[in-house]
This record gives sequence, C-alpha cells and structure tokens, in this order.
Amino acid sequence: MSNNLLNLLHKYDVPTPRYTSYPTVPYWDFTTLNVARWKESVVNTFTAENGELCIYIHLPFCENMCTFCACNKRITVNHAVEDPYISTVLKEWSMYRSLLPSVPVIKEIHLGGGTPTFFSPANLVQLIKGITDGAIVSENHEFSIEVHPNYTTEEHFKQLAGVGFNRVSLGVQDFDPRVQFVINRIQSYETTKEVVDWARKYNYKSINIDLIYGLPHQTIESIEHTISLIKGFMPDRIAFYSYAHVPWKSKVQRRYTETDLPDANAKWEMYHKGRELLEAAGFKSIGMDHFALLDDKLFLAAKSGNLHRNFMGYTTTKSKLIIGLGVSSISDAWNAFAQNEKEVEAYEEKVNRGELPLVFGHLLNEEDVVIRKKILELMCENQTVLENPVLDPVFVKEALEKLRALEEDGLLILTGKTINVTEKGMSFIRNISAAIDAQLWRKQISTNTFSKAI
Repeated sequence: MSNNLLNLLHKYDVPTPRYTSYPTVPYWDFTTLNVARWKESVVNTFTAENGELCIYIHLPFCENMCTFCACNKRITVNHAVEDPYISTVLKEWSMYRSLLPSVPVIKEIHLGGGTPTFFSPANLVQLIKGITDGAIVSENHEFSIEVHPNYTTEEHFKQLAGVGFNRVSLGVQDFDPRVQFVINRIQSYETTKEVVDWARKYNYKSINIDLIYGLPHQTIESIEHTISLIKGFMPDRIAFYSYAHVPWKSKVQRRYTETDLPDANAKWEMYHKGRELLEAAGFKSIGMDHFALLDDKLFLAAKSGNLHRNFMGYTTTKSKLIIGLGVSSISDAWNAFAQNEKEVEAYEEKVNRGELPLVFGHLLNEEDVVIRKKILELMCENQTVLENPVLDPVFVKEALEKLRALEEDGLLILTGKTINVTEKGMSFIRNISAAIDAQLWRKQISTNTFSKAI
C-alpha cells in the first residue's frame, strides 16, 4: 500500500454517518414533529404517490446473541411472544389503514430483525395476510426477508413464497471458525448452502448474502476463504459492509476489545481484496458496500439511474412513503421521519391503547429536503450540484472549501458547484457526503455518535 493511500486512510477514518437518512437520526429535532403532523405527512405523501407505499416490519426476537450486532433485538427462547407481537403489529397497521384516504398499493414488504424466522412459518403468513388483506399488491412487488440460516426451515420459504415473497437476504458475515466464535455466530457453509438451495427451489428471484469486513480476529485469509465458499452457490447480490464498532450503543460488542479489531490499514486491504475477488467472480460494485451480478435488478437500476437508498440500504424502489411497523421501526414520509418505541413492552402498551407508538421524529425543513436529495445523488449516482436558493451561502462556501480539499486528494472533481465522485472517491463516499451535510456543519460531530468511515 502506498504512503499516499495510507495517509488518506488515516485522514478520513473518522466517525461519519452512513447516510441511510438525512438528517441522520442523532440530528433529528424532536420538537418539530408531533403525532398530528406525522399523520398529515403520511396522508399527503400517500396522496402524492398515488397510494403507493412500502412497508418495513421489525421482528426483534432472536434465540442467540450475535456480539457484532448493533440492531434492536430481544434474546429469548420463549416462542409464546410470537402471537401477541404479531397481533400488535397488525393493530398498528390498522391504525395507519384508517388514516389512508384510499386502498394502498403495496410495492415492498421487508421483514427485518432480530431474526424474522424466529417466528413460525404459519405466524409469518398470518402477519403478511393481515397486512395485504384489502390492499392491492403491486404486480412488480418485492417482498423480502432477512434470515439466519441456523433458524430457518424449508417450510419458511415454501409458505412465504405462497404469499408473494421473492427476495431473501442471508446473514453470513464470515465462515472463519475463530471469527464465528468471537462474534457468537457459529454457522456452517453446508447449512447456509441448504438455505440458498431452498430459496431457489421456491423461485426467489433475488438472493443476497451479507458479509462484514473488519470483524475481531478477521484476516485477509478469512475474507478470501469466505468469498471462495460463497462462489460455490453464487447469490445474486452481496452486501459487503464495514463492521460498525459502537460499544457505547451495543454493549455486547464489549465481548472483545479494540485490540482484537483490524486497524484501518488492514480493513482497507480486506475491502479491496474482497472487492477484487467479487469482481473477478462476476459481481459489479454498486453504490457503497453493495455488489450485484450484471442481470440483477439492483445493477440494472444503478445502470439506468434508478437506484435509491433508504433505511434498508440500496433498493430499486424509489418510494417516498415507507411505513415502519413494530418496535423501533423508522417510517419515512419523505418530508418527515418517525421512529417507534424501542422497547417491546412500551411499543405493545401504546398500540394496545390505540395510539401510534411514536417516540422520536423529525419534520424536514426546506434545506433538509434539498440536502437529502443531494446526498442521495452522491450515494446513488456519484454526482450532484451544490446549488439551491434555500441553502445558506456561508454553508455552501465552507462546503466548497471542504470539497476542494477532497478534490486535492483525488476523491472528486469539482467544476463550479458540480461534484463528480472519482473511482478512488467511491470508497470515501461517506466522507464526501459529510462535506455537504448542513446539520453536521452546524452542530459538529460527537466522537461516540457514528462508526468510523473505513
């Protein structure tokens, strides 16, 4: 690795948002949004979108604690929690249905967690039928589920296919036994391949594998080993994420120390070795952290300029209304965000009282909407123009100064106020986006707020 690249790594390996939303959650102003304003935003966006929407459902339960995970989860082996939780989610959906002025057209349903396949196939089918009953399912819908192979059966795939599921994402992370031990996720290649085979048997059109680089005790060799095994069943997409070390947020990450983690140089080498191997296998890099085969919808969306990014990552659906159901779920009405209660008991109590279980939110102002669009363009199209009459001239001036510094490092080309990200800059897209983050500019950054960029 050249000295120049080493210098860039150390320079830009700073806490930086992942930009699944703008403003990012730590900079939401909770005083701007109440339940009445949220309902108004949902109805207005629903109407503007001709009744089309996407639904995210958070299913938080897991039987096993994976120590790398910073998601909202509840560890239990008591499956009696399934029925009351599903009943509560359907009550929450019923409250949203009563708001909507016409029959909703569902473009996407995504089941995330937690471990969605903690729930029995029959209960998941009951949930989906309760959501789609009386609604219109879009002809080109995408229904997807995140699965942990150790807790997934063939019956899950069979029954979910029967209610329209056509996409699946499998968590793998790494097949190295030492890494699996320290992250408390022992998962064999054979079990994983069996789950992929079931997905293909029931005609799931897109299979995604989640891999992580930068895990404790991970090495270049374990990355090479994992990708060589993944090539044995060739998924359609791969999400190759940087491990987010946030022990102040997720206390289970304290099972290991920072000395067990690869440094920025090693993480960079892991990413580039992984990228090299994935591209040699036929995958094309898309946006940040994602790879897809050339005939996959995600690659085709990126090629045609129709790629989008939201709380679930990159997607082919540019819906401006996402209803989040379940504990801690985040909803997006384009000009407003709202998050549900983060504890199962508080969530269920509010819903069963007939209240939307909102706890946090943010109503976007004009500047927020403009910056949101520009960061989305950087993340999805590698270009944008930092020009709009609503932007603070002082902010624009200082942002351009930051961008010129990034240009000197070869990460972008700045022509007037037009930003074009270079190939080198794609690996630093979070840093480039941070340069035009007006909320970050005003409030600065807290060390224990975001994971590091590399």
